[in-house]
Amino acid sequence: MTAVAATVSAHKDELTELDAAIGDADHGANLQRGFTAVTAALSGGFEPETVGQLLTKVGMTLISSVGGASGPLFGSAFRAMGKQLATPEADADQLALALRAGLDSVRALGAAAAGDKTMVDALTPAVKAFDDAVAAGLGLVVAARAAADAADEGARATVPMQARKGRASYLGERSIGHQDPGATSTALIFAALAETTARAR
Repeated sequence: MTAVAATVSAHKDELTELDAAIGDADHGANLQRGFTAVTAALSGGFEPETVGQLLTKVGMTLISSVGGASGPLFGSAFRAMGKQLATPEADADQLALALRAGLDSVRALGAAAAGDKTMVDALTPAVKAFDDAVAAGLGLVVAARAAADAADEGARATVPMQARKGRASYLGERSIGHQDPGATSTALIFAALAETTARAR
């Protein structure tokens, strides 16, 4: 989560610029505020006994501190993951199940599918890539990198799409030609996961 907060902060202006084109120009600032609050919540004497408790805390903090749709969506994803990980540590197989639960939660809450030009367009391929790598026995580090690469590719693939959900959908064809900010921030989170797992190897 520390790495995610640093990555979001470093890319805040980029996320804001993307959101200015098809949204309310607040995605970068909102996410930075949210993950700054997460960092504070996790460093203020909070001592989780399980991975799930930590992720649930992250989800609740994002829901309470991030404006717009991204707070509930990201918050819901982390809370759903938290429910899957009631253990002191989590291996690659457990994390794969948790990521799948996070994706299902986002789909249910946002009613979005792949191709709608939302964070789902990065999250769906990322979860699949992680699943595939784990099923192939490649381990957490390789799975995390595969997920990050797939999320980045998914985010870039939103450029030619016409938005069908969220604020951008109001623009109709004018949303074409712009990368979705939610998909981009999703890719950044997976990039932080990949970098963190690689360092811990």
